[in-house]
Parts: sequence; structure tokens; C-alpha cells
Amino acid sequence: MSTSLFPASREAALARLAAVRPADYARSRNALDGAVTRLSPYLSHGVLILPEVHDDIAARFALNPQHKLVYEFGWREYFHHVWEHRGEAIFASLHPGPLPDAACARTLPQDIRAGHTGVPAIDRAVAELYATGYLHNHARMWLASYVVHLRKVHWRAGADWLYGHLIDGDLASNHLSWQWVAGTASYKPYLFNAENVAKYAPREWHSPGTVVDRSYEALDRMARHADAVAAPGTSLAIPALDEPPLLAAPPPQAGYRAPDARTIAGRDVWVVHPWALRAPPANLPAQTVIVAIAVAEWHARWTWSAKRWGFVADLQSSLATHRWFADAASLRAALADARSVQAIDDPHARSLLRQLRDDVALRPLPRLFAPVERPCASFSQWWHRTRIDA
Repeated sequence: MSTSLFPASREAALARLAAVRPADYARSRNALDGAVTRLSPYLSHGVLILPEVHDDIAARFALNPQHKLVYEFGWREYFHHVWEHRGEAIFASLHPGPLPDAACARTLPQDIRAGHTGVPAIDRAVAELYATGYLHNHARMWLASYVVHLRKVHWRAGADWLYGHLIDGDLASNHLSWQWVAGTASYKPYLFNAENVAKYAPREWHSPGTVVDRSYEALDRMARHADAVAAPGTSLAIPALDEPPLLAAPPPQAGYRAPDARTIAGRDVWVVHPWALRAPPANLPAQTVIVAIAVAEWHARWTWSAKRWGFVADLQSSLATHRWFADAASLRAALADARSVQAIDDPHARSLLRQLRDDVALRPLPRLFAPVERPCASFSQWWHRTRIDA
């Protein structure tokens, strides 16, 4: 069920890792056809973890702590640092942006959802998102900037929509990146123009003569004014896209079942949740039962595309004897008679895992960077306080 761009296996992840060339990444990472790693789906879902990725690359290439690739790894852990300290606050504006939240629409316009804005850089981004479940980071920034600063849509509406369609969607990285673009986690809005697109994107993405074909000074004035640019209407020559549905439950072909307490009664259980899709630890008790889960309450709040469900389902089926989709109460009832329950800790799953068993043992997720106990208001502050934890 997984997409051809991201085969759902650890072998595919390791092959992608083996192809990483840090010098090529540093030189071309901003270009849409540059040598980016495309490891993010495997990192977001725990198929790979940052320490092993870093160590593998460092064993093959000189990779000092200031390398652009290491810096990018740092952003992933920094966003989780903010999430650990701020919790649910990351889903609201961390501080005021160029405009008050009340000045922003809370619904994403249909022409954006349909990739039918008349701005090629935006419409191409939406088409690629739907086709692959992935976008280069530069395209994500352009899309977010257009949505927030030109169409005056609240960043949260855009962030929730983009997260739903991304195979690599990580709540901290996605929502805090949108806040950074919006200027509610940074102190100036991120803006782009047609010249920037022409520098980094293929020709079909170029957007001369459109609303983004302006100076940065003009775009900054627009970002600070409440008037939104006009929607394009229906006269565009290109057809509108049909947005793929976002699902609160796995599609039937994914093969999940209701929990069956009989299969684990009196047994030790290792839980494979969607953010820890890797082989279980070697030191589990003998005859531990491996159970993959997806929790209905979580997915009712954070819906996924069929592509992401397929990616996760394929990986869970390769790892677990049983795959269960149910509400937390049903999962708790099924696990009640297990001898023990263990899982990998992750902020996406932590609160739900603790609902499944009061005594669930959460093993810490290995981190690349040393933890910073004090909350940091900026990446640079966090960067100066941490170090590679090797």
C-alpha cells in the first residue's frame, strides 16, 4: 500500500541513508531538485532514529557539529524540545504575529485545497503533496507563506491541512514550522517572491506576473495589512484538483482488527505504535507478543491520508503479530490481563499509551543531542546549550 517514493521497509530506509552525501546536501539543499535526504518519513515514524543516521553518515564522511546536515537534525530535536516544554500550547500562536489572530480566516479556501490559485509555485506544491505525500522544505515554506501572509488564513488551518496529507508529518516540526513562517514563533514573517522561486525551482514552478512577483518590501507591507489577495475565480486554464480524503480510521484494506484479549492474556506485550516502527529491543522477555496499535481518539483529532495509513500499516504488519485499531477504552480492556506492557516513548503517543495501562513501561527514545532542561525561546539559544550526545 505504501507509495513508490517511500517504500515501507527498513531496508528502503537504510538504502536511502546509504545514498546521503553531506557535501551535496550542503551545496544544493535549497533547490527543489537538490540532494535532500528524503529520510523524514522514516525518521518521523521511528524506522530510523537520529543517532543511528548521524553515526552512519559520520562513519563515511567528515561531519563536524556545524555541518548543515547536523544543523537540520538539530531543528527536528529543537521542535520536540519546544513541544516537551510547551505541550498543547504549540497548537496556538506562541506570541502575536504581524496581524492579530482574529484578523485571519480559520478555513482554508477551496482554491488552495484544489491547487487552483493561479500561482504555479503554489499549485505545483499542492499537486505534488497529493501525488506523493511529500514536499521539499522550501515548497512547504512557500505554501505556508502564501496561505498566511497573502490569503490571510490562520496558520493553524494551514498546518492541520498540510499535516494530514504528509507522510512525514510530525506535529512539532510541522506546526512550529508554520508558526515560524507566520511570525508567531519567530519575530518576522517569512516571505518569498517569484525571483526566489525562479532561483530554486524547476521552470514549471516559476510564477512571473502573479501576486508573488513583487519586491520583499511590498510583500512585507502586504503581510502586515489585513486585506487578503483576491481568489482567482474559475477562469484558470488548468483544472482544479480533487483533494484526497483525510481518514480518521484505516481503510479496510489496511487489515486492522478489533482487539482480542485472548491473544495476549498472561503474556508480556511489546506495543508498536505509529512513531516507533522498528524492530523491538533484543532484551524483551522470551515469548513477548508484538502488538501494533492505532488509537481511534488520536486519529479522530489528527486525520491521515490513505497514503500515510498505507505506509504505517505496511510497516506495522512487518513488525507485529497482531494489529489493532480501537478506542482507548477497548485497548485498555484488552491489555488488562497482559503480564506486562512496554513501548517506546514518543510525545505523539505518550498520553494515550499511559491510558492503556497504568503501569505501562515507556522506554526512552534515543536522542542525538543532549537534553536542555531549561526551555529555549529560539533555535539559536537551544543550539548553544546542547551538544551531540555521543
